[in-house]
Amino acid sequence: MRAIWKGAIAFGLVNVPVKVYSATEDHDISLHQVHNADGGRIRYQRRCEVCSEVVDYSDIEKAYEDDGRTVILTKEELKAIPAENSHEIEVVQFVPSDQLDPIMFEKSYYLEPDSKSPKAYMLLRRALEDTERVAVVQFALRDKTRLGALRIRDDVLMLQALLWADEVREAAFPALDTSIRISAQEREMSAALVESMASDFEPEQFTDDYQAQLRQLIEAKLEKGDALDTEETFGAEAEGGNGEVIDLMEALKRSLDKKRGGGAAKQESSEDESDEEEPAQPAKRGSGSRSASGRATSSRSRTSTAKKADGDSDAETTKSGTSGTRSRSAASKSGAAAKPSTASKTSTASKTSTASKTGTASKTGTASKSGAAAKSTTKTASTAKTARKGA
Repeated sequence: MRAIWKGAIAFGLVNVPVKVYSATEDHDISLHQVHNADGGRIRYQRRCEVCSEVVDYSDIEKAYEDDGRTVILTKEELKAIPAENSHEIEVVQFVPSDQLDPIMFEKSYYLEPDSKSPKAYMLLRRALEDTERVAVVQFALRDKTRLGALRIRDDVLMLQALLWADEVREAAFPALDTSIRISAQEREMSAALVESMASDFEPEQFTDDYQAQLRQLIEAKLEKGDALDTEETFGAEAEGGNGEVIDLMEALKRSLDKKRGGGAAKQESSEDESDEEEPAQPAKRGSGSRSASGRATSSRSRTSTAKKADGDSDAETTKSGTSGTRSRSAASKSGAAAKPSTASKTSTASKTSTASKTGTASKTGTASKSGAAAKSTTKTASTAKTARKGA
């Protein structure tokens, strides 16, 4: 950075020599004007309207016109103004920072110590820190006497030029004088919208979209020349508002729905993932139920009653074979088929427990019933055989 001014801060009888640097800069892309027919550069000339001659800058003076009279002020006359020759930043008072209206803030400058011993600079900075106040100062810079605020930013004294009170316009709008009723619901919804958009201000998060897109346009034009297609470069043009006046409550609702939509969608997605159905566990089989029927009675619920288990066993028994041999063969197969993964982990047919883990099935359950049914079936088969022989 290059210093634009040198002077001293007058802090009572203490002088603090400083150099002044511009604290801000313009990042806009510089463009110039050309003739659209041939691309020729447009130049502005300082031409006198009396003699039509082009006037050199050194021959130009300033003037003031009032009621048809023109007063020409030479450079020497302007330099004779006492304030113009002052290189002093005079501290006039210390005020709380919240008493400075931001609308008065103008240009900002950094102040660098301009002496081999910056002790006075550090003392003034420490005084502002300890008192938590801002120094109101007066100074002259670039042909103008200015009002300013001296405060601290990143351990550096910063001079912020302020507008004079008569340079701030009064806001007088008749529309604001009319009586407007705002309902409690509208205030509540507007407050909710504010809360949904509340955050800490971080300037780095924001960018100048126009300058970025202007740079994109320049690069595309350099690459493609007159064959540039702006729609291809920037995409389809965004639809602007049609100026339609909608209900205020409806606008607030839509705004809230739009802000809450992203968060609600994420929450629903996480809930859907957590609520996915767990795979069903395979039903456990009782070891003794297959001794007479050859098929295991599946226990689908740990709360099944013994009555239901008996009914299922009887139903399976009616499907069993017609001979005792088949019944015994089925019993032996049942014993062989019983695995440690069954409900009771027992291979004997006498311990029948379709729902042994619920404690509702009897160990003398279905096997005995199945055996009786098998004997009855064998007797019936023998009787039928004898009858056929007699016939």
